[in-house]
Amino acid sequence: MVAANQIAGAELASGKPCQPITVRPGAFSFADDTAAHWIPGEPEFAQMINGASFVMPHLEPFLVSTLGEAARQISDRAIKQEAREFCLQETQHYRTHRRFNDRLLATGYSALEQVEAEMAGAYVRLGTLPLGRRLAYSAGFEAMTLGVTNWLVSQRLQLFAGADPAATSFILWHMVEETEHKLVAHDVYCAVTPGYWRRAFGVLHGALDVIRWSRRCYIALLEHDGRWRSLRSRLKVWYWAVRFLAGAGPTLLKALLPGHDPRNERNHPWVDQWIAGYARLDPAIRANGMPLVDTNSPTMPVPF
Repeated sequence: MVAANQIAGAELASGKPCQPITVRPGAFSFADDTAAHWIPGEPEFAQMINGASFVMPHLEPFLVSTLGEAARQISDRAIKQEAREFCLQETQHYRTHRRFNDRLLATGYSALEQVEAEMAGAYVRLGTLPLGRRLAYSAGFEAMTLGVTNWLVSQRLQLFAGADPAATSFILWHMVEETEHKLVAHDVYCAVTPGYWRRAFGVLHGALDVIRWSRRCYIALLEHDGRWRSLRSRLKVWYWAVRFLAGAGPTLLKALLPGHDPRNERNHPWVDQWIAGYARLDPAIRANGMPLVDTNSPTMPVPF
């Protein structure tokens, strides 16, 4: 089901504007033989993205649970609606990641099962922390995704040229929606447990913890490939890690500043084009699955 929220043009009690959020189904079909190395000539980068994908079915239910719990303590109707739509979007995300991940597991990456068991336990323990710390973690991770989105979208021609269209479109869809709900974790945190120092710690805790688990996953993937002990592959991983930090780091550093508000972060034009294009899409086309990005196009426009 596709549902648009009711807060377009609304304001929080503080007078700050809300951003419209649309819940879209993760209507992507992944072939049974979906290749783990779905980016031509860049198996390390593909596995690094795959590693992050394996974190999502554990991280995002934690985010949903945390913001859902916090929403019950909020009187501001606009923030409650933001939180509701956030939870519905994130549920679509982790379910779609689970389907994608299961395709990779079916090709023989059994070592990920042990890492996933450890992640599951870690997020159970994280869920026992006080609500303020969990909200700070959530807001911190969401701050990092803004930088990741801008990097992936702005560099999409270099990063995804010739890549598997379904995998590419799935990743970019997720990133677009992360931008669409960029305000929510921050707004909920400020409404329930405001305070700078806990939030600043949460930026580091949320971002670095997710990076740590992503790394555990992609190392397991590359070990299965027989690449992790290769000097060339290890240098490639460092190359991509540096590019990632250069792309996402500045946004994360800004999130550490007092007075940070995601409203001040501009969306990349491609993100706004994607959102507007989907809104105009014929429902009959939507019913047949999400249109895919043309990864062979020299401009790689939005697929609508």
